[in-house]
Amino acid sequence: MGSYMGQQEHGISDGLYTYKHHREGGADIHVIFVKKSKFRVLLSYMGTMFLLATVCCALLSKDSLCLGSLWSISFASIIAKCLRCDPVKKESLVIMPTFGVQLEQHFWSGRVHRKFVPIGKILKPVLNEHVTPVSCYCNLALLLREEYDLMLVFKNLNPPVKMLVPIWKALCAFVDSKTLSDSALPQST
Repeated sequence: MGSYMGQQEHGISDGLYTYKHHREGGADIHVIFVKKSKFRVLLSYMGTMFLLATVCCALLSKDSLCLGSLWSISFASIIAKCLRCDPVKKESLVIMPTFGVQLEQHFWSGRVHRKFVPIGKILKPVLNEHVTPVSCYCNLALLLREEYDLMLVFKNLNPPVKMLVPIWKALCAFVDSKTLSDSALPQST
């Protein structure tokens, strides 16, 4: 843990994800990083090479395309898809007290995707549990006004609950402070 612009930076780490929290210029910034695995990148390249080799063999063979070659191309593309490297480097949530929340996705290629949610649209942050027959994980979502679907804060990452709870608490405090300031306004009768 280090100092960032005079503020303390807090962090939590596990095997795959690292969570960092700091304040900068009045904004409350929560970032979850993905640790890039060299083995996973190697597997990604191997899966892609396997797919290319299979397609080239099927297309360059003297025989015409048959059902067997289509099955091998399909199998190779499934293997390549399973072994592909996750392109997301980090996802962050920036709480801007008087404006709203900005969700950011940073990719390993350098591309950044940002989405802004105004303060007036946020009803409540929720910790959402996803249960499937083979897995169970939690995610953080925003319940928005005039929207039927939840907006996931971390679209591509599934960080553990111990990293989501501090972010959820900060969002709850942000939404509650907005509600308190709205109710403190004089009511016209």
